[in-house]
Amino acid sequence: MGTALVYHEDMTAARLLWDDPECELERPERLAAALGLLRRRGLERRCRRLSAAEASEAELALVHSPEYVALVRGTQALDEGELQALSRRYDAVYFHPSTYHCARLAVGAALQLVDAVLTGTVHNGLALVRPPGHHSQRAVANGFCVFNNVAIAAKHAKQKYGLHRILIVDWDIHHGQGIQYIFEDDPSILYFSWHRYEYGRFWPFLRESDADSVGQGQGRGFTVNLPWNQVGMGNADYLAAFLHVLLPLAFEFDPELVLVSAGFDSAIGDPEGQMQATPECFAHLTQLLHTLAGGRVCAVLECPGVHSARSGCPSPSLDKPPTRGPTWSPSTRSPEGQPLPLLPESSTYEAAGAVLNPPLDLLALHTTSTPAIRMAVALTGLCATLALPPEVLLQEGSLGREETEAWARPHETLAQDKAFSALGQFLFLLDGILDGKVTCGIAATSACARAPTLDVAIRRSLSRGAQRLLCLALGELDWPLDLDDDGRILWLNIGGKKAAVWSTFHISIPLPGTTGGLLNCILGLVLPLAYSFQPELVLVAVGPAHGLQEPHVALLAAMLRVPAAGRVLVLLEEESAPQLVRTLSLVLRGEAPPSLGPFLVASPEDTQALTHLRVQLEPLWKLLQVASAPQGT
Repeated sequence: MGTALVYHEDMTAARLLWDDPECELERPERLAAALGLLRRRGLERRCRRLSAAEASEAELALVHSPEYVALVRGTQALDEGELQALSRRYDAVYFHPSTYHCARLAVGAALQLVDAVLTGTVHNGLALVRPPGHHSQRAVANGFCVFNNVAIAAKHAKQKYGLHRILIVDWDIHHGQGIQYIFEDDPSILYFSWHRYEYGRFWPFLRESDADSVGQGQGRGFTVNLPWNQVGMGNADYLAAFLHVLLPLAFEFDPELVLVSAGFDSAIGDPEGQMQATPECFAHLTQLLHTLAGGRVCAVLECPGVHSARSGCPSPSLDKPPTRGPTWSPSTRSPEGQPLPLLPESSTYEAAGAVLNPPLDLLALHTTSTPAIRMAVALTGLCATLALPPEVLLQEGSLGREETEAWARPHETLAQDKAFSALGQFLFLLDGILDGKVTCGIAATSACARAPTLDVAIRRSLSRGAQRLLCLALGELDWPLDLDDDGRILWLNIGGKKAAVWSTFHISIPLPGTTGGLLNCILGLVLPLAYSFQPELVLVAVGPAHGLQEPHVALLAAMLRVPAAGRVLVLLEEESAPQLVRTLSLVLRGEAPPSLGPFLVASPEDTQALTHLRVQLEPLWKLLQVASAPQGT
């Protein structure tokens, strides 16, 4: 089904007709440069292109008052002096005779995208729009925004499709107060915004942008503000905000649709935002959101941001793990899944040339051309007869006999004919991932050969130069004997007999008993460790007595493919349920994982075990170090 790209050239028609330093940033080149970049990178042709149509006045009325719509409609007939006088009535807004047409197209683009996603025409998509919308209110234009594109899209989804739970994620550098006001008493909308705040000293200078504004009435608790009280927030800060704040709430909310107010003035190089998050970070954030709502994610452009267009602008390093932990604190008043690049911690981007373009090509949504993820499976027994997705390669190759014998020799169980054959196939698949011929894979072996096969996989990867392997052992699987604990392997055992930190890189946690406990484990421990470690390869071994259901295993695989740039190899038993194999083959290719079912809160025992581990690990792993600043600083 792919990804939709919704756009219309007419949205570049409106422009500032007089001198206004505050408003000159909002100009047509913002949109033209973004589309041009998508075209130069070949991304536009890989998407399903939809041409935006104007929203009707009935659709505008889902959010805005008739009087306000009539006022904006009337700007089509005003001269320059009248437009300037009207613009002065609002904060950081200008009107043009084409504003009404452009703003209706912007809303229409958002609605078309929602329609395409909710009817199953596409998986997800991006509406490239202008003017932005998240500051506008029922009867007020504000901050370049005329009609509230995302808010109208949410109302439309509720009215037309009967949705009951919609998540809006606003990662623009400015607080989207318009969306907050519109939905502050609505429990069907979970609104999350991070924004530069600095204790109320940054635009829009609102007390209700603070962390203690959480909604009102029935909507109390469904507004989540994360105010940045300093500049310079980087990749680690943004990831920490997602892992420790947004995603735990979002999974419990269980949205049917995710709308993103996608402003990129929160990225590195924007002089207004002054943040340090690199373009790659937004790809990771988008992929994390893709695990929600069955992957139904609609991103709508807000402020593109100011970024350098110099051809000599250096690219960020992709092979340096983060060394700094998150520094954020809340207010002290309290494409088919592209493999993602490893996250750099900082960059030397400069804001030069004042050409405006967001890093939209790094959103890593589905595309319609040749899949970027090449996946192979090495299956034996009943699993080999499975009907797999057509894009998945059923591997028949095997490592040479002599080399396989050398690796099997230390393990008696691997010398048996069936296990020996499966090992050869497995190592051939492992080499394919290490060599970049395939991105990810699934392999099956017998129950007795599982632990020794995992041991061989680790040793062969290290012998081939791998420096960071993340091994996720599900069930009763122990750290391989005689394996050096030298920092090259991060061993996480979910389903161990007790919560234990055997070393910095060897951690065990009992299997959580509820979905809430499992999510706490994944978001509060597994992913922060994975992002801090930055693995070159993730090995997932589904061991005996793992106790996990199919959606649980699928979610773990889907989540871990994000920090691992897609490089995940799953080792199963031959007797594994065929549906598990098929589901894993889908999520490793970038499909959304299946629903976890009803949310059940973590038990006190699970919470205590996780807390016990975090207390020991926080001094060792930066992404676990999340703390507020002291009162009054």
